Amino acid sequence: QVQLVESGGGLVQAGGSLRLSCAASGRTFSNYIMGWFRQAPGKEREFVAGINWNGARTHYADSVKGRFTISRDNAKNTVYLQMNSLKPEDTAAYYCAANSGPVIWTTAALYDYWGQGTPVTISS
Repeated sequence: QVQLVESGGGLVQAGGSLRLSCAASGRTFSNYIMGWFRQAPGKEREFVAGINWNGARTHYADSVKGRFTISRDNAKNTVYLQMNSLKPEDTAAYYCAANSGPVIWTTAALYDYWGQGTPVTISS
């Protein structure tokens, strides 16, 4: 089992920044590919960003490319999502997830463990 706890969400104005954190406990953190997903009210959960076990490979949704950066610190068992140039359409609950597979999946169903989510609201 892997337990994931997100933090760092909040309310910011458009153009602002937020840094989300996801602290993991349980099994060896570096064994897992980590992903960030988001879900807006009335919409399906969508992939935002993913990172492989050592941070050498990352993948982003087109909608956040160039604005968001995913990183991880295996010594701290934490994955981060730096979000810059935020837009109202970024408003959603943000979830981190862990997957024990070999690739950065963009499909939520392929992730094994999930956090409880942290809300992000961007005002215009």
